[in-house]
Amino acid sequence: MPFVHDIDPIALQIGPLAIRWYGLMYLAAGITAFMLGRHRASEIWRGFKREEIEDIIFYGMIGVIVGGRLGSVFFYHFSDFLADPLMLVRVWEGGMSFHGGLLGVLVAVGWYARKTGRAVFALYDFVAPVVPIGLGLGRLGNFVGGELWGHKTDLPWGVIFPHALPGGPYSAAQIQSLLAQGQLLDQARHPSQLYQAFWEGVVLFAIVWWFSRKQRPLMATSGVFLIVYGIGRIAVEFVREPDANIGYLAWGWLTMGQVLSLPMVLLGVFLMFVAQRQARVKRET
Repeated sequence: MPFVHDIDPIALQIGPLAIRWYGLMYLAAGITAFMLGRHRASEIWRGFKREEIEDIIFYGMIGVIVGGRLGSVFFYHFSDFLADPLMLVRVWEGGMSFHGGLLGVLVAVGWYARKTGRAVFALYDFVAPVVPIGLGLGRLGNFVGGELWGHKTDLPWGVIFPHALPGGPYSAAQIQSLLAQGQLLDQARHPSQLYQAFWEGVVLFAIVWWFSRKQRPLMATSGVFLIVYGIGRIAVEFVREPDANIGYLAWGWLTMGQVLSLPMVLLGVFLMFVAQRQARVKRET
């Protein structure tokens, strides 16, 4: 029997104030990044002071929020923006993009590096391993919110998302009743949010953190992050339902997420090539 998604996206209601799980995931992501950053800064050879971490995380979070919102609007809802430009500032309606958030972090952290006189990629390499757990928490937030679901599946871990049902949404009680009658069994979907949470929050973290345990050539850690994230995102997109307002871009399977992730993989390979080449030149001189 498929699991019926019946999770309240609101964690706490205080009068008119609603605290959503998605917002708490962002808070947890910031706290986790801060703690991991402090740990990395405690290793003197990295060249960072623990007192700097608050500023770095602050710049990074601003980049995530601003870039994520801009990316969501311009990558996925540009036609809606042209019809209603004010939607850009109505952040309470939801809508965040990883790729936009990544660009936002690159700009914000790069600005901090310039401000403090550091090499930009030294800071990128330092920050990359503290990011994945926050990404995984964000995907858990997507699952709790019942959004960004996958294709239909008959696998035993399929999930019925009320908002994905034709003619819905139905209440959980209605769905359970219909399931008892043998209906809706073909409406279970891949919990693609959880696939991404595992890849981004566990696999990506483990690989990048392990890789960066010892000193690596400049740009190498950033390259690994881009390659591993991009490969996982491209793979999961094959079982993830494309955005309804965009659909597939070509060939009946190419999604916007894949189009935006492929350059990440290519850039990561390029950074790894440059990093290894510079390391080799340094050894020979």
